[in-house]
Amino acid sequence: MNELDPKTQAFLEAAPDAIVVVDHDGCIVAVNRLTESMFRYPREQLLGTHVELLVPERFRGRHVGDRQSYVDSPRTRPMGLGRDLWGRRSNGEEFPVQISLSPIETEHGTLVTSIIRDVTVQHQAEARFRGLLESAPDGIVVVDDTGHIIIVNSQTERMFGYARGELLGRSIEILVPYSARTHHVSDRNSYIRDPHLRPMGAGRSLSGRRKDGSEFPVEISLSPLQTEQGSLVMSIVRDITERRRAEELIQASLREKEALLREIHHRVKNNLQVTSSLLRLQAGVIENPAAREVFAETQNRIRSMALVHEKLYQSTNLSAIDFTEYVKTLGELLFKSFAVDTNRIVYRVEGTVMLLSIDAAVPCGLIVNELLSNALKHAFPNLRKGTITVSTANNADGTRTVAVHDDGVGLPDQLNVEALSTLGLQLVRGLVQQIDATIAIERNGGTAFRIVLPEERART
Repeated sequence: MNELDPKTQAFLEAAPDAIVVVDHDGCIVAVNRLTESMFRYPREQLLGTHVELLVPERFRGRHVGDRQSYVDSPRTRPMGLGRDLWGRRSNGEEFPVQISLSPIETEHGTLVTSIIRDVTVQHQAEARFRGLLESAPDGIVVVDDTGHIIIVNSQTERMFGYARGELLGRSIEILVPYSARTHHVSDRNSYIRDPHLRPMGAGRSLSGRRKDGSEFPVEISLSPLQTEQGSLVMSIVRDITERRRAEELIQASLREKEALLREIHHRVKNNLQVTSSLLRLQAGVIENPAAREVFAETQNRIRSMALVHEKLYQSTNLSAIDFTEYVKTLGELLFKSFAVDTNRIVYRVEGTVMLLSIDAAVPCGLIVNELLSNALKHAFPNLRKGTITVSTANNADGTRTVAVHDDGVGLPDQLNVEALSTLGLQLVRGLVQQIDATIAIERNGGTAFRIVLPEERART
């Protein structure tokens, strides 16, 4: 029978959860309408019946003991205390519940109030969440704000070699190498104070530690979670052992190819230098001055090509050379070859770093070689003093400019450069066409040749 006064019963009816009141013998003395709808029993069938009617048969034996223990030592037990509890409807259907208990002292003795909440939807959401965790290809570890593990998935067990029970409740540092644990505690506390999403592969070199003590490289992304249990942190852990091994193989292969390419540049340079030396020896036995000059010019052209390979051999970047630095050395070699008095003719190079690939650097080097040679031979007759300037520029539109300017006597106005048939200028025109460049001639204050390389040719 219902032993509660009307006011108390009215309070029960207004509650948002099912409420069941039992006496010290475990018999139901009061319920509200939500209890009837939740368990699908009419009130009359519940009142005076043992509360085990609402408990699945598989739990009833244990429930009697638990109930008696509670009556002997009654206390308030908050809802959701971590116990996995189930209710049973009149048709035998079981469903998950959360229950809070509170003792009430009355004239009839101690009564126990049970507030019951159907958490079927919550359990379904948790089941979906667990399904997502278990299907994830990476290890997932969730820790609380003290750094203790509260959730792991199967991939974490396989990755670290621990059973789930060995990890739950343990400090996350169990998965961190000994050498990094002190630093990790500091990092973890800093993250808890300022939680934020940290994407995987954020540039940090991290390692995990397996149960057997072996270490392996990992990438970790961190995500803060705000829950009823407080602030949590979810770590997604990816084993990158295979990727690291593949990267090491690639790096080893690249080093081998780099060594081979460097050796090729070295041998090409040496072969060109041998050819240049043969030409010099041959020129030494030729009496005709014009023929000797031809040999010398050819020798300088070969030297300009050899210089490209020498620069690439010496460079850390085997795909491109700094053409600005290249023309400095090229000019110095030509001045020595022509035995130029540097007090009379000054050589200057202007411009910042301008990188050119070997495909562009070799023809550009030959072009500059010809233009410098022509300036040295024709721009300063009769011991005239002056300056030869080579300037390089990386243009905003992606093109690159190489200009050779002298302040010498200049070209006669009536001279048609296009019609000249000298080998040097024919070579310049052919090389300009070969690299799809343009060349312009300026005659103000001497002579300037301006070569512009298109963007696709300028790329390294």
